[in-house]
Amino acid sequence: MLFGIQRVRFQKEQLVSHMSNFDFATTFNNTSFPNPIFTASGCAGSGKELSQFFPLNEIGAIVTKSIMVKARSGRPTPRMAETPSGMLNSIGLQGPGIDQFLAEDIPFLIKAGSRIIVSIAGESVDDYGSLARRLRGVPGLSAVEVNISCPNVESRGQVFACDPVASRAVVEVVRRTLGGELPIIIKLSPDVTDIVAIAGEVISAGADGLALINTLLGMVIDIDLMRPKLGGKTGGLSGPAIRPIAVRAIYQVHQAFPKVPILGMGGVTNGRDALELVLAGASGVSVGTATFGNPSALMSVKEELKSLLIARGFTSFKDAVGHAHRSENE
Repeated sequence: MLFGIQRVRFQKEQLVSHMSNFDFATTFNNTSFPNPIFTASGCAGSGKELSQFFPLNEIGAIVTKSIMVKARSGRPTPRMAETPSGMLNSIGLQGPGIDQFLAEDIPFLIKAGSRIIVSIAGESVDDYGSLARRLRGVPGLSAVEVNISCPNVESRGQVFACDPVASRAVVEVVRRTLGGELPIIIKLSPDVTDIVAIAGEVISAGADGLALINTLLGMVIDIDLMRPKLGGKTGGLSGPAIRPIAVRAIYQVHQAFPKVPILGMGGVTNGRDALELVLAGASGVSVGTATFGNPSALMSVKEELKSLLIARGFTSFKDAVGHAHRSENE
């Protein structure tokens, strides 16, 4: 009986030792983060909402809501609708504009000790250039996410990320403006025929990493009122329903560009979901929609992912990235 108790105690001590010795860090273009769990842009503002539930410096980084040059009121209400295993949102990039963002949100995040990834969005190539110029020299930033899943007003509303030429133009102007000061992570849309081709364009234009995937365009109709539920008619589909699409996109892009880090996202609610994205090729995992139901989801995903990796014999997070791509003999 005593031997059994001692064995259990030894096993627990081993587990604690493995947990403490596990290397959970991840890297995007020589910028290191203590762990691979990030917020998803748009789902937590600039972190203030989540700071009451856990210390922001305990996750890899806060990815801010996409900021634009000027304040934006967003799309008409209603803006959200539940769907099977997910939800539609039609917020329309509502936000305060870059001036207020730099004056209020950045100081808050720096005081909280958070790593900061600023997400930017624009209606024209010039918008992205202007935003990049405003971010040059801003202290405390770890990277810039360039959200190109926005309509280009100069091209009759076509989404940048659906056009290789427009995608390249945005990345080139941001890269040229920022120089090598900050890593740039390009957020791509899954609403394309060949996401690998778009990824190739932005990588060749100077992207340091990719964010996969943004929401999918969807729509819900109220059968009682017999009209669209959302004020803007269409919206972005997120949640568990889109995870298989995220896994597929991450796997395909990692297979084509194995040295380019990917920030994976799409329907992650627990550690098993996160592990699936990591095995497909994600060097980091963003948690978004899950925080609406559980504001502490990022912390539970972080701990569950770490335990799952250790249980599978990994001593480093980086060793698990893209592990599903190994050959059958490995």
